[in-house]
Order: sequence, then C-alpha cells, then structure tokens
Amino acid sequence: MHLYLHIPFCKQACHYCDFHFSTQLKSKTEMVAAICQEIALQQDYLPTRTLETIYFGGGTPSILTQNELEQIIETIHRFFKVEPGAEITLEANPDDLTSEKLRALKPFVNRLSIGLQSFYEPYLRFMNRAHNAQESEQCVKLAQDHGFDNLTIDLIYGMSQAHLGMVPTVSDEQLWQQDLDKAMALGTPHISAYNLTIEPQTALGNWLKKGKIKPVDEELSARHFEQMVRSLTQAGYEQYEISNFAKNGQYARHNSSYWKRRPYLGIGPSAHSFNGISRQYNVSNNTLYLRGIQAVKPVFELEELSVFDQVNDYILTSLRTIWGCDLAVIWDIGKVDLLEEQKAYVEKFLEKNWVEVRNNVLYLTEKGKLFADRIASDLFLV
Repeated sequence: MHLYLHIPFCKQACHYCDFHFSTQLKSKTEMVAAICQEIALQQDYLPTRTLETIYFGGGTPSILTQNELEQIIETIHRFFKVEPGAEITLEANPDDLTSEKLRALKPFVNRLSIGLQSFYEPYLRFMNRAHNAQESEQCVKLAQDHGFDNLTIDLIYGMSQAHLGMVPTVSDEQLWQQDLDKAMALGTPHISAYNLTIEPQTALGNWLKKGKIKPVDEELSARHFEQMVRSLTQAGYEQYEISNFAKNGQYARHNSSYWKRRPYLGIGPSAHSFNGISRQYNVSNNTLYLRGIQAVKPVFELEELSVFDQVNDYILTSLRTIWGCDLAVIWDIGKVDLLEEQKAYVEKFLEKNWVEVRNNVLYLTEKGKLFADRIASDLFLV
C-alpha cells in the first residue's frame, strides 16, 4: 500500500504552478496537527495497513521543520506498519537544502525529489523559482555528500527564449542540451522532465491571456522531447515512463504504484485517494480542510468509478510505461476485449507505427510516445 501527504505551503508562487498551495505560513503548525489527525481518521481506507512507499508532495514539503516532519512520521508509524526498506520520498526546493536541513531529513527520508527545473538563470527568474542556477547544482552535490544517493531531479522542457522576449544568442535546443548535460553530470540515478504547460489559473496563464507571452511551441517541445530521450538513453538512463528516466532500475516506486493501479491514500488538502473502485478528492482549501478535520468530518468529494472509468484510467497511465497496457487486466476489470472494441483505432495506430502488441500487451513505440495522450483518449471506452 502507498501513502501520499500533501504539504500545502510554499515560500512564493512559481509562475507555472497550478497545484494547491498557500504562501501564508501562519497555519503551518495547525496544518501539521490536522494532517496527523487525518492519518488517524483514514487508517482503515486501504485494504491493509502495510506501507511500501510514503511520499511527501506539495507545495513544498522541505518547508517543514525537523519537529514537524518527525511528528508526521511518528503518527504514520502509530497507525501503519512501514515495511523495512520502504521508499520514503520528500520533494525539496534547492534553496531549502542546507547542510543543517539535510541532517534533519536524514533520519526520516531516504529519497529526495529536487525541483531544479533548469540550470539557466533567466528561465529560473521567468518561472519565479526561489533558487538560482548555482544552487541548482550545489544542492544536489550537497545532498550526495550527506548520503542521499537515491534522489531524483525535475527539469522542464519546451522553454523558449521567445517566452522571455530575448534575442536568442544560441538556439533553444542548445540551452536545453546544456540543462541535460549538467543534469547528467550530477550522476543522479533518476531524472524526471515535464513539458512546460500554461494553465489558465497561473501567472503564465494570465500573461498569455493578455498577450504578454507567446504560447508554448508544440514543435519545439517535440524536438526537446526527442533530444532528451536520445541524450539520456545514450547516457545509460532507461525511459520507463514518458517523463521519467532511471539508471540501474532505480524507478520511483511510489509513482510506479499509480501507473500500476495500486491503492493509495492521500492525506492533506487537495490530496487524492484510490482504492480500486472509487476516488476521493480532499477539498483544495486550507481553511475548509482544517475545519473539516477538527470537526472530525473530513471534506472530500467521492467519485465511484464505473467499469469504463477504471478501464480508461488504466489505459491512460499504463500506456505511458515500459510495462505497457496489459489487455488481460482490462478484461479482468470489465470483460472488454480492447483490441476488438477499438479495432479501428488500434489498426490505425499499428499502421502509423505508434503502437505494437506483444504477448497480449499494448505498448507505445518511440514514435507513438509523442502522441501518448491522443492515443489513450482515442482508446477510451465511452
């Protein structure tokens, strides 16, 4: 079983981020207590109380003090059995990762997910990141010096100098390659990279609406994606999910559980839970969340998943991975023969060399990875 904890606080708002967070930290102590209380309230949600992974996401979990983190970890151990060797991940911002902070994290966390996003200073300023380019490199080396060998770094591609109104001195591909080269030189066993998206409720979305910035260039993003796959593969990384690359099989165990349709419990404002047949969505409002927990009436939306919902969720997530979409799983969920049900689409994708079928498993080809969302949506049952 798997546990996700959403820490809904950040020092400042990144211009691209549409996750739930607050920059008002005055309720942090109260929030930690509520998170601990929700753990107790939801202890019976999962089929068993044995945890294989714990993931602190956000927001910015590295904003927690050592005492706050210890309080949450102790509560987890009170109500769940944490397996020996469980993966315990904490998302961290580079500017938080001082020697003092790393020493404080070490007793509780065995994997760090560091949100670098870029090593190029103008891009970091454009995104309103709290750290600078020098800290991007230094924090990883510092974490490694403190014994954090199991760590991952996040990058964003699809960035263009046109977004900043800059007169290009080098190509956007060269800047992206510089980021990739610096990331690979750090020797981390895992790299995640995501295409820049401009969501309506973000600062970038507002600027786009007002015509202050240009939309993301999809052709540039595709070139960056292919460049990334080529560079990381040559460096010995395995693309085990469209946005995730690992060396020596050091996959993100927690995220892999989502893609493999494993039950998980989400704790904290805006956190999601999944038990196989339904999803729960905690309220994305800190005040309402706190009131609900304090009244022992958690505020969440419950979605009962139809058979088609369950199949479509599995198609969407599994197709993106090296494990592929197991057609036997779809049959077990809904007694549906996907190849027959969506025969026209499957034949079209086979003809385009976007997918292949091996041992009753549907896989994306290298070419098909560029069209993953489109392929999945076309295969959805309706």
